Amino acid sequence: MRNAFRKAAALLAALGLAASLASCSPAAGGGTNTTAGTVTVYAAASLKTTFTELAASFEAAHPGTKVTLNFAGSSDLVTQITQGAPADVFASADTKNMTKLADASLLDGEPKDFATNVLEIAVPAANPASVSSFADLAKPGVKVVVCAPQVPCGAATEKVEKAAGTTLKPVSEESSVTDVLGKVISGEADAGLVYVTDVKTAGSKVKGIPFAEADQAVNTYPIGIVGSSKNKELARAFMELVAGSEGRKVLVDAGFGAP
Repeated sequence: MRNAFRKAAALLAALGLAASLASCSPAAGGGTNTTAGTVTVYAAASLKTTFTELAASFEAAHPGTKVTLNFAGSSDLVTQITQGAPADVFASADTKNMTKLADASLLDGEPKDFATNVLEIAVPAANPASVSSFADLAKPGVKVVVCAPQVPCGAATEKVEKAAGTTLKPVSEESSVTDVLGKVISGEADAGLVYVTDVKTAGSKVKGIPFAEADQAVNTYPIGIVGSSKNKELARAFMELVAGSEGRKVLVDAGFGAP
């Protein structure tokens, strides 16, 4: 009888210890969980759809984690980060803007290339200016909108102009590719130069017109960790998601090419 009592007491003590350890574990309270917290991602405007999807997937895989997304033209994001904006991760639509951060020693480790993209002509669904080629964009009366030269899609536009031997006279130069797309969708422009992924995202709102010269200006997308990040473990995990198989599938489905 005494032995039975001792065994019962020992079992109760063991259960009490297990419960105590469980209450102190990172998963229980979340406060000491190294994978919990907020990761702030600054990403090129053309990544809005894909990164919004990947952020939701990341949060589901890391309970207690919040992904904050900030989308804009890559050059604008570099300016913000250089001025001290609290970014953990930066994803650029070209290598040039990522290199600016690297040269300023504002990155932690080496960035990774994760996708490529090319330009396509976007016109309103009815195509009122009857645009069918890149050369048509230079015709008198055709209202064309492009990205500003400092933005990756703008730099790509300049390369395409040289390759095609055609000089465009845009009615406006926008700070992001989504702004260009917006003007086409609203009917403010007869055509705009955006990425193939933007045309796909817009669906029936616009018509996409591929052109051969676009192959002369393929943009490579790199992603990196900002050196001032307060949560580098989460930042690295998000970067690995984007550059890994799951991220690749989401990006390919959206029309991006492999790096």
